[in-house]
Order: sequence, then structure tokens, then C-alpha cells
Amino acid sequence: MKQPYRTVEARPNAGSMVKPGELVDLVEVTPLTLADRRIYNQLLENAWDAIDRPVTHVIAKSDLRGSHNSNDRVGESIERLMTAIVKVRVTHDGEDAIERVQLLGGNVESTRRDGLFEYEIPPRLRRVIRDSTVFARLQREVMFALSSKYALTLYEMVQKRGNLKYRASEKFSLEDLRGALGVPQGKLSTWSNLKLRALDPATEEVNALSDFMVALDPVKTGRRVTHVEMRWWRKDAGSSAEAERELSFSKVGRKTRVAEKARPAWLDARGAALRAETYETARLRHPGYDIYFVEGAWRDWAAGKAPAQDPDRAFLAFFRSYAEKNPL
Repeated sequence: MKQPYRTVEARPNAGSMVKPGELVDLVEVTPLTLADRRIYNQLLENAWDAIDRPVTHVIAKSDLRGSHNSNDRVGESIERLMTAIVKVRVTHDGEDAIERVQLLGGNVESTRRDGLFEYEIPPRLRRVIRDSTVFARLQREVMFALSSKYALTLYEMVQKRGNLKYRASEKFSLEDLRGALGVPQGKLSTWSNLKLRALDPATEEVNALSDFMVALDPVKTGRRVTHVEMRWWRKDAGSSAEAERELSFSKVGRKTRVAEKARPAWLDARGAALRAETYETARLRHPGYDIYFVEGAWRDWAAGKAPAQDPDRAFLAFFRSYAEKNPL
């Protein structure tokens, strides 16, 4: 019987790193920040050649600082990673199980600004990594370009699944999705808040910067949203080239550019896009609605009528009326 390909056999390259699938879909018991997750990815990458062995790994502190001049933020991230407990889905004695592990073991940090950081991967986590057979390949440039923890996590989830041959979607309960994204306990508790504050911005960024497209569709049980279906597909050559161009630009103005690109192509035939701030206002005023679907309804309603003197105000007025007639 052919043995499955092991994650530790996968090799990073000049532009990408390898992350075990179990560490992509983990559930944070202790919430982490965007900086924490980036630093942890760097620690995994640095240790990769011997990550399943009981050895000490060494990395320069300057490599972890990135564009920041201070070591304070690195130290704070290291301490959160040391105390972080996560839940990982594993197979134990042939059965599905949840294993709780720490992300980072003992370490020594030089007090010199240009010093070294020595660290260990905890034994239980080494075993999880050694047994892993599914992984995500993360582009370093994308990892550092994404501006939120939710966008980075969604990107990792898509990269883990993107090359599956016979699957292009997966359904998550809202509880499981919140856990995978690392939403703090008690935060974004309603579907509309989760969609507005986490899912929509993360989806827009991943679609703009990565080599895959992703969609997160609500699934209702009765009148309540209880699950989310994640769908993914690889971009065509033109869309991939757009993502590469966006990565080459400064982050300044990226939010506006990403919001403009998120508008679906089928709306182009209905009229020019509205101002970026108009879409943002619509999202804030009417959380939970598909703003582009409503825009399409507005343009259908306005067809054959005299053009509005101020299309942006006309759209927002139509949206208010639409939301009153079609409550979520």
C-alpha cells in the first residue's frame, strides 16, 4: 500500500513556505493577533528542516521584527505564543479527536537588539506535524501584505484546500468558522457583524491579493444563518496578473482599490461603479446585505428613468427603502 505524502517532506522555496494543515484549521483558545500569526509562521519556516526533531532552533531577532524598529512587539508576540493553547483536529487510535497543544516551547532571547532568538517546538506539536499529510503553501509576499488576522487566516484556509482535485467547497458551522478565524469569545456574535467586520473585508483582500478566488455563502436553518459554505477556485491568468500588480503597489490606497475590484463583472454592463465611500456607507448602514445584488436591483429599477443627478445618493436612498421592504 502506498504511504501518503507527509507534510514534512514538502520543501519551501524562494517565494513560499509550508504550513501543516492541522495548524491552519486550529481553534485558538487564547486569541492571537495578526503579528503573532505572522511571527509564528516565520518560526515554523525557520525550523522546517528539523521541525519534527527535539532540537533548538535559532533565528535572528531582526528577521522577526520586519519593518518595526522595536523588539518590544516581538517579545509580546513570543509571550502570547508561549501561553497560547490551541485545539487541533487529529486522528488518535484510528478515531477523530481534538488535541490541545501549546504553540511554542521554551526559548531564550538575547538582550542585544541585533541578537538571536532560540526556541523549541513542544513535543506534542512535533508529533502533530510529523503525522501531518495535508499542508498549505503560503506565498510570503501575500502573507505580509494582508492587513488583518481574519484575512491571513482565510488565505491559509484557501491555500490548504485549493489544490484538492475533487472538492471545491466546504461547509462550516458558524461556531467552527469563528473558531478557525480566531474571533475572540463574545465578539462578532451575530451573523451580520461577523460578515461585515470579518468575512467581507477578509474575502475582498484574499480575492485581490492571492492566486485563488473565495466566496463565503450563508446557509440558513429556518430563518437563521447557522452555517457558511466556503467555495474556492483558481484565478485565470488575467486575474492572477492583477493580484501580482497589486502586491507590487504601496499599501497606501489599497483598501479603496480592493473595494473597487470586489464589484462583480456582471455589474459593469449596468453602469459605472459608484464611489468607494458609497459602498462603504452602504455596508455600514445595512450590515448583512449583498450590496452588489442591491445595486443590481437599483439599476434594474432605474432603467428607462431619467438619470439621477447624484447616483450615489440615489443608490443609498433606494437601499434604505429596499432594506425596509426586505428585512433580514
